[in-house]
Amino acid sequence: MHNTDDFEEFDGDLPKSKTQLKNEMQQLQDLGKQLTELTASKLAEVPMDPELEEAIATFHRIKSREAKRRQMQFIGKLMRDADVEAIEAVLNSHKERDLQRLRFDRLAEDWRDRLLDQGNDALSMFFNEHPSADHQQLRNLLREAGKERANNKPPTNQRKLFRYLRDFFVQES
Repeated sequence: MHNTDDFEEFDGDLPKSKTQLKNEMQQLQDLGKQLTELTASKLAEVPMDPELEEAIATFHRIKSREAKRRQMQFIGKLMRDADVEAIEAVLNSHKERDLQRLRFDRLAEDWRDRLLDQGNDALSMFFNEHPSADHQQLRNLLREAGKERANNKPPTNQRKLFRYLRDFFVQES
């Protein structure tokens, strides 16, 4: 008969199952794959040892699909010794910045369309919500973009209006 006190003393240090080990290795390999998908500037922000850096650079030079698969496994192996928490923190900050940039892009696109479609009503509403905007520059961009749209010309000034709005929202935040 087992005493329940014996079970309470057990601290749960069972060896990991083969499935658990495989899952952990797959997670490390997936994290390594995320690193291979980063741009050079974003990859430079990631804290990693030179061997892992070189393995990722080699991955990009490889053309063969099978060789890329093997290199990806090697990157996963190197990830075992990497500071996974620090790498994940940098990747999460990149994702957050990308999401924020996407939100600003959508906001700028919505406002650009409203300003072009609704004219002065939308412009007054924009200035009420965002009094720090450069009134003259925005009016000029809006006038030029409206002319473009009316004459079915390429949307050069509409793009300038979008960039102005996006940069304004980024700066305002």
